[in-house]
Amino acid sequence: MTGKEAIAYIERYTWSTTRLGLGRTRALLRALGDPQERLRFIHVAGSNGKGSTCAMLERIMRCAGYRTGLYISPYIQQFGERMQVSGENIGDGDLAALTERVRAVADAMADHPSQFELVTAIAMLYFLQQRCDIVVLEVGMGGALDSTNVIPCPEAAVITNLGLEHTEYLGSTLAEIAAAKGGIIKSGGVAVCYECDDEAMAVLQAICREKGAKMRLSREGDAVGVSRSLDGQRFIWDGRTYDLPLLGAHQLRNAAVVLETVQVLREKGWCIQERAVQQGLRQVQWPARFEILRRKPLYILDGGHNPQCAQALARNLADYLPGQRVTFLLGVLRDKDYRQILGLIAPYAEKLICVTPDSPRALTGAELAAAAREMGLAAESCDTIEDGVARSAAEPGPVVAFGSLYLAGRVRTVFPLLEKGEA
Repeated sequence: MTGKEAIAYIERYTWSTTRLGLGRTRALLRALGDPQERLRFIHVAGSNGKGSTCAMLERIMRCAGYRTGLYISPYIQQFGERMQVSGENIGDGDLAALTERVRAVADAMADHPSQFELVTAIAMLYFLQQRCDIVVLEVGMGGALDSTNVIPCPEAAVITNLGLEHTEYLGSTLAEIAAAKGGIIKSGGVAVCYECDDEAMAVLQAICREKGAKMRLSREGDAVGVSRSLDGQRFIWDGRTYDLPLLGAHQLRNAAVVLETVQVLREKGWCIQERAVQQGLRQVQWPARFEILRRKPLYILDGGHNPQCAQALARNLADYLPGQRVTFLLGVLRDKDYRQILGLIAPYAEKLICVTPDSPRALTGAELAAAAREMGLAAESCDTIEDGVARSAAEPGPVVAFGSLYLAGRVRTVFPLLEKGEA
């Protein structure tokens, strides 16, 4: 089996959103020797900010001298991004060998594991094989019934900003969402939570009481911005000054959660010197989050995919491009509240170029453009993402490409080729 064949095997199976539960994952990992029981984790759930929070934590722990694992979903450009060790994607050889091992067990199961369950098992084997000191583990969807929740009590259970998402599976209120996300909190553990809606907060506090877990809160304003530009931002937390290349006020909230988590890890005996924290935050990279692909004329890529992300994007535009109107290259999934997304970006829109993300759940570019025009916005559609990138890149003013990570990956691949004249 090659790396390409391994990916083809994994992607043969669906994401199994209608078959939520831990039974298959537990059975699969048990047959593989329960590698997760010999690893230590930071477990991260939430509606928005999970990826950035994971990236910051991983980089800090790496700068502190630890061998780190990072498990994320989805990937932006390469499947190997899903599981990384000390900043390096899994190689084709390791992916192929471990997939062969997992396939031998999975194909013998009466209830075959889903795609996400297969990837989770492969990742656990890989992190153990690579002797990771600590794994930063991002939840796929929800928390309680997510495959990643088979792990033992983590060093910290981190819950980032909450919002309404995947309501058909997780619930239609913030309290129900909080109950799903709070499922990663384990007996006797420590939860680090971003303070949220009162009703959701009450649910998380009740879970901690029930499980005898300690809660550490990160609140709005804990990280105070000092300066910002398109090169990054400086902020103060607990009297110390930090530099962060990730842009946006929401990233300061994520950073505050990260710094609170670092305090928890220190209390548990992890040696994390202040210079490692400073260096980790200064060096962190996280693609497709208000990422600048070109300076002149400005071209920004953002993987925002729901109304909460669009709200953060709107604030970023007000903060970093005050008074300017931009061209949006936009592609969304049909199950997102795209009309609300359009309403949030409307005050900043010069025009929209609409495309169809590479997903069976995608809303077509033509449908999105029609919805935008109904709202009084200037909008056109392109047949392909490549056409959309080319058309938007030719605009004389600032451009923001956003709406789906499925779109972000293609833009991040096509745009550099276009700039070099190779597309």
